[in-house]
Amino acid sequence: MKSSNPLLNEDRFNTSSTSETPMSLSGTISKIALLFIMLLSTSVFAYTQTVAGKMQNKTMTIFLIISFILILITTFFPKISPFTALIYAGCEGVVIGTITAFYGAMFNGIVFQAILITISIFTVMLILYSTRLIQTTEKFKSIVLVATLGIAVVYLISFALSFANIQIPFIHESGWIGIGFSLFVVIIAALNLVLDFDSIEAGVNYEAPKYMEWYTGLGLLVTLVWLYLDILRLLSKIASRD
Repeated sequence: MKSSNPLLNEDRFNTSSTSETPMSLSGTISKIALLFIMLLSTSVFAYTQTVAGKMQNKTMTIFLIISFILILITTFFPKISPFTALIYAGCEGVVIGTITAFYGAMFNGIVFQAILITISIFTVMLILYSTRLIQTTEKFKSIVLVATLGIAVVYLISFALSFANIQIPFIHESGWIGIGFSLFVVIIAALNLVLDFDSIEAGVNYEAPKYMEWYTGLGLLVTLVWLYLDILRLLSKIASRD
């Protein structure tokens, strides 16, 4: 079982199994719920503060850096996930809330649309996975993994070039190439949800230790944050053409 999400892969479960108190599906769902409560709480706070002009870009950048560091550390040390998961959710909530406020100020109604589409995609992918209409074969996982890594490389190159005030042509613009790229990213992010569901199920079947509930819940949260932000980007490009 391979997942393109670095937090969720088979090695984690192979090296963490045979716990006295194993990971359970109900326990994982409760951890995911707590993470989302934290994420939504700080998102709403950051959103209102940004709208009121009290949240600055550098504040968001600080929380973004903290979020990245937490994910990086947790990826290598999953046992600390019960401590880092909620902190990450809180920090990432500030980032999402600030970004959401910026998009909301530029495009009327885009935030509600992005939230609705994200929830809809999550629900559809969960149904498709639960009913096995989507089979998580090795070929499927490999394709999603390669596509995800490709997107990550593009993002990293784009980020590095931004320091020299250089942008990769077309993909960040509102032309058809830019819209097509964002649509592709949204599709790949949605397919990553299937891999996350598969990883969580495998963790339960492997009887991974209890802390893996936080770890796998965090992995799912990371994917959903990615999905939501790229849906915002896609909708903003479409709105820019009107």
